[in-house]
Amino acid sequence: MTLVGAQHSIFRQAAQMARETGALVTMADDEKAALESLRRAGGDLVMIDVSLDVPGFISALRAERIAVPTIACGIDATAERAVAAVRGGARDYLPLPPDRDLIAAAILSVARPSRDMIGASEAMRQVTDFAKSMAATAAPILIRGEPGTGKEVMARMIHACSGRTGHFVTVECHGVATAILESELFGHEPGDFPGAIARRVGRMDEAGGGTIFLRGVEALSPPLQARLLDLIQGQTAENGLPATLHQGARLITSSTSNLHSLVEQGRFRADLLARLDLAEIRLPSLRERGQDILTLAHHFAAQFATLYGTREPDFDDAAGSVLETYVWPGNVSELETTIHRAILLAQSPVIGTDALVKVDGTPLELSPEDQEDSMQVEPLIGHTVAEVERELILHTLERCGGNRTSASSILGISVRTMRNKLKSFVQAGISVAPCK
Repeated sequence: MTLVGAQHSIFRQAAQMARETGALVTMADDEKAALESLRRAGGDLVMIDVSLDVPGFISALRAERIAVPTIACGIDATAERAVAAVRGGARDYLPLPPDRDLIAAAILSVARPSRDMIGASEAMRQVTDFAKSMAATAAPILIRGEPGTGKEVMARMIHACSGRTGHFVTVECHGVATAILESELFGHEPGDFPGAIARRVGRMDEAGGGTIFLRGVEALSPPLQARLLDLIQGQTAENGLPATLHQGARLITSSTSNLHSLVEQGRFRADLLARLDLAEIRLPSLRERGQDILTLAHHFAAQFATLYGTREPDFDDAAGSVLETYVWPGNVSELETTIHRAILLAQSPVIGTDALVKVDGTPLELSPEDQEDSMQVEPLIGHTVAEVERELILHTLERCGGNRTSASSILGISVRTMRNKLKSFVQAGISVAPCK
């Protein structure tokens, strides 16, 4: 992160607090120095003194196609200045002298420093073991999974296990205009476009000797797919195997989509996919990791208790039951925010069901739609074991959106057995959810 402002004691204190959270901090006296630093080395977060020209600074960032979250901060700033900074494009306003919790929360809002995949379920053990076995290689890795399953955490773990000395650099591909994303990835030279007044180093170069992580690679436009392919092909080793990118950077990508389906639809290049998925890691959804839910809940509870300086709470039996039976459509990310709210709402050292609420304050329970979809045991009484088995398989497959691999993992059977069962159902004239 970059801290912009006169380096008096309060700013130095804020910088030290940020470093204590694990952030790499660069100090800049003014907007010009900050821009020069960002052109040269990039960054994930800027905190700028509200007494400076925050709207002008953010306009300069946009003109040079530098996409970085900016938070205004100040000492006894007037409400007018704080509001003007936010209206000018700042993500938020942070008062100074700094509060350690606020500094940590600001950094956590744009970065996930964790390097560990929490959980001991068989589904997680398999993917984690495979990821670690590939970590020391230079092979590109594609991480697939539903939103909130921890794709960036997995990427950071791979980087941490790789022995690489360079930075771990994240680039968000979703929701970023092609021109801005191109400069973010590859940099630009003076005069490349109006507003390009100085040379900017791209994140690809910034990751030299480390890892470049492209989050949501399916969102790359056709021109950027072509440019990324050219870069990878230009670094292909003599033996034909993929080599590292610029200055030894390792490429990891993630996607919530089935890229092979996008290739069939003409929305993603087949030759680029062939380069990206030399190794593919599919992260299981949280509902496939039932035994990990309480482990993760306790991990997040300890994390937020430390953040707020409170005693680590426990969960009563009813709360534990709710956590284990809820379907978690938002996966690990939703569990994390739910525990964060619970820490803030809990009135005692033991968290009960009253503190487990959704973002709108409603209880954490099955929605009416989920209740209607959930399999009822009573209607199965009087049926044969084969009929009950068929109902269970079809119901699980439907809940997994037609994903054969996910459904097989939940049921504890092989994908081959699942396919054979489904084939027999189709032959019997029974409708089966489309394959995904």
